[in-house]
Amino acid sequence: MLEEVERWLARRSWSMADRPLDRLLSAKQDTTVSVVLPALNEEATVGEIVAVIRRDLMTDAVPLVDELVVVDSGSTDRTAEVAARAGARVVHRDAILPRVPAVPGKGEVLWRSLLATVGDVVCFVDADLKEFSADFVSGTVGPLLTDPEVQFVKAMYDRPLGDAPGQGGRVTELVARPLLNLHWPQLAGFVQPLGGEYAARRSLLERLPFPVGYGVELGLLVDALHTVGLDALAQVDVGVRLHRHQDGQALGRMAAAIYRTAQLRLSRGHLVRPALTQFERGEGGFVPRTHAVDTEERPPMADIAEYASRAGRRNTGAA
Repeated sequence: MLEEVERWLARRSWSMADRPLDRLLSAKQDTTVSVVLPALNEEATVGEIVAVIRRDLMTDAVPLVDELVVVDSGSTDRTAEVAARAGARVVHRDAILPRVPAVPGKGEVLWRSLLATVGDVVCFVDADLKEFSADFVSGTVGPLLTDPEVQFVKAMYDRPLGDAPGQGGRVTELVARPLLNLHWPQLAGFVQPLGGEYAARRSLLERLPFPVGYGVELGLLVDALHTVGLDALAQVDVGVRLHRHQDGQALGRMAAAIYRTAQLRLSRGHLVRPALTQFERGEGGFVPRTHAVDTEERPPMADIAEYASRAGRRNTGAA
């Protein structure tokens, strides 16, 4: 592992316990926080996630989250109804920026959500999580509220596969981690580079292009590195992530989209380093182990006229 990454792991990797809620509330002041759940046919889980966030982070006693939005990506089940009943504001993907025809994909939904939210900090949470804890939100937004130098925060966690601990995240281990280690070794310290739970400052997100599909997490991470530098990136341990696992064919499609996202960025000519860093949980947290190794995108939201117009109205104080 690069010495720079070892220093980063010591300086920018935390546990959710490092920042209790009272500290976050004290640090929050006038900073507003939006939580976005991209959702496609998630009626079984989205309601509980919304309910937990509202119960634990959107009360008079704990006003950490100011806005909770579910962006429906064309669900054919009761996702929108369940989310609204639980207390989220539900917006359909096609209703956001209607002059630009929507395409299928998670990244498309995340990109459009910037125009449907107003928070200074935006936190993304996948809508298929089971046994959801509000720590996924408070953990990732915490460094952004307490450290002005931090711009982008990923959650890290164990991902069990059935009863097998640590065996989830197959695309991460087989595709994303090798790509990052070989071509962007500064990002080798991220435990869950493809995780869907992360938070960032709006001022950064609006400057980044968004791959429209599954490559969005890798693309945002790589582009954030080149936009603000490694020391502005961080990760927080939030425990265990339980969710619905996809079959092999779906994982293959995900892997292809991620590879294409990386391929588009490789034209920048980054260093290829023949080493791979993986992680095991030890008594003190995640331990790095380093081993020798024998697609369409949306433009930055700041370039969109409707978004720029809204920002202009906000800066002038207009309604």
